[in-house]
Amino acid sequence: MAAPCYLGWDFSTQQLKVIAIDEQLRVIYEDNVHFDKDLPEFKTQGGVYIHGDRLTVTSPVLMWVKALDMILEKMKSSGFNFSQVRALSGAGQQHGSVYWKKGSIQTLKNASSELPLHQLLKACFSVSNSPIWMDSSTASQCSALEKAVGGAQHLASITGSRAYERFTGNQIAKIYSQNPEVYMQTERISLVSSFAASLFLGAYAPIDYSDGSGMNLLQIWEKLWSVPCLNACAPGLEEKLGCPVPSHSVLGPISPYYSQRYGFSPDCKIVAFTGDNPASLAGMRLQEGDIAISLGTSDTLFLWIQEPTPALEGHILCNPVDSQTYMALLCFKNGSLMRERIRDDCASGSWDEFSKALSSTVAGNNGNLGFYFDVMEITPEAVGIHRFNRDNQKVVSDFPKEVEIRALIEGQFMAKRIHAEKLGYKVSKYDEKA
Repeated sequence: MAAPCYLGWDFSTQQLKVIAIDEQLRVIYEDNVHFDKDLPEFKTQGGVYIHGDRLTVTSPVLMWVKALDMILEKMKSSGFNFSQVRALSGAGQQHGSVYWKKGSIQTLKNASSELPLHQLLKACFSVSNSPIWMDSSTASQCSALEKAVGGAQHLASITGSRAYERFTGNQIAKIYSQNPEVYMQTERISLVSSFAASLFLGAYAPIDYSDGSGMNLLQIWEKLWSVPCLNACAPGLEEKLGCPVPSHSVLGPISPYYSQRYGFSPDCKIVAFTGDNPASLAGMRLQEGDIAISLGTSDTLFLWIQEPTPALEGHILCNPVDSQTYMALLCFKNGSLMRERIRDDCASGSWDEFSKALSSTVAGNNGNLGFYFDVMEITPEAVGIHRFNRDNQKVVSDFPKEVEIRALIEGQFMAKRIHAEKLGYKVSKYDEKA
């Protein structure tokens, strides 16, 4: 009998990835489909369509479905033994949404294994191009939502975040206001994560608490949809969303389609999918008091938190591992691009020189501090270069190169700590002594 294994899926912006691990957590298979390169017929750039207004950003739903067909066929051709898979789960890019047309549930349930999934589902979506996390076209809907519930801070206190343009509630409100007939034709609205789970389940998978926290619709304390938020977005919305569930819920067995077409065991379990950020917290096995920082184009900070205090900056999401606790998420737009600019200006474009300059200065930088925002920052909303000396006087001119480098690094990490504490993070006595 084949050794048991488990599949993890990642429906991200630019590609679909799969990984198989055995019971010792060893990777036994991995593969990906790159949307631009492997599915050129969809004509995406970076996996997306940027529309003429430069604000609207979408991705074609059928591209995601066809990518799943393609990767499963690649696995089959490689001789992968699907019968050994005991369970599967995954992640999806947060804030993307999928709109199932009335009657699609029957197509999902009765899918014929003779055909690839993208052919079976081609008429199942009332919105063919899904709004995703890069979309920023819903400013008016955000204002209306905040006004309806008593202001930005009150919305944050209910849902964990003030209104954000990419958040799903505001995207739904836009679709309803611009195309009410399309909204009325929609029987279920999924997040990318629950959409992906639905493909495997052969039924509409519920939205999990953690990814559902990124919609401006879920009461993060009660784990229920907020009726005032739903009503502010569109009528009859609760029925279209279904009941949210804990992120680690076992949703049921895999659809017979996959057993017949690929040889999955009928006993293979589908565990709820979640958003990519919550999945990162779970995958890194963070515990209370831990902080993880992703130093990317934008820097992202996330942490396990017991008693959150939702604020106007940052996000509080339900914890995917422990439904009684929370995760805080902060995004800083001026991340590695800012570090690269200072590296180029002060260290001849060399990370080695940058590191040597940083090491040559003392912690605390003799009281010199800087906050560096080439582009409008998310957290806080600020732009420009702001330097201060040890007497807290604002300095307009440049610091010496090595002082500039340390000022940048210390300023970035100081901002991360300050804003984490605003959301309820507490530095322990042990940390302070260290």
